[in-house]
Amino acid sequence: MKNLLLFIIAIASITSYSQTLEPTEILALLKVQVVNDKAKALEGEKVSFVATKDKKVYSGITKADGKFQLLVPKGDKYKVQYKAVGGNEDYNTLDMPAVEGQIEFEYKLTIVPPKIYTLDNVFFDTGKATLKPESSKELNELAEYMQLKKSMVVEIAGHTDNVGNKDANQKLSEDRANSVRNYLIKKGITAERIVAKGYGDTQPIADNTSDAGKQKNRRTEVRTIKE
Repeated sequence: MKNLLLFIIAIASITSYSQTLEPTEILALLKVQVVNDKAKALEGEKVSFVATKDKKVYSGITKADGKFQLLVPKGDKYKVQYKAVGGNEDYNTLDMPAVEGQIEFEYKLTIVPPKIYTLDNVFFDTGKATLKPESSKELNELAEYMQLKKSMVVEIAGHTDNVGNKDANQKLSEDRANSVRNYLIKKGITAERIVAKGYGDTQPIADNTSDAGKQKNRRTEVRTIKE
């Protein structure tokens, strides 16, 4: 899943700064701004720059104005990553030239966080609401994301295929959604930020006549109620 719609880079050579961070002969000042498609500043967005040469990671988290600053070495290329619901997303590269003097970069990300996200790597025991151990990685990523986005409220939506009794499927979907909610609460997300709801087999996204379709319908979704 790729949420990045646009990035803008501008370079300006300057000699004096009033901000706390200042560029040097070897470090460029990188000023990052994150907004949505309506130009609204996004708080709690984590953006990382991974250096090509030594793989060192330089990252920051946006404040209420959607901005943060950091210093990165000049003369390197950086892979830009953005923290999403399911983990880090790779977008593009930033080429930081080895030019002389003190330089400042402005890097703007315009992103649209998904309203509905399917947790593809969350698994349950067959016919049960018991989370399998391999589900922990993606659920931990979701918990970390929600810790960054402190005002975010989500619905955990459980879905099943149409095999078996409708009432049983409804209860199973509710129990699975609650299992995910309880996991997130144990990871430190407050209960009032997570709503669990089961939909049984009422909202299929694929044909229930094939095994592949049924597998797609057996899913757990994260639905954003409040960003």
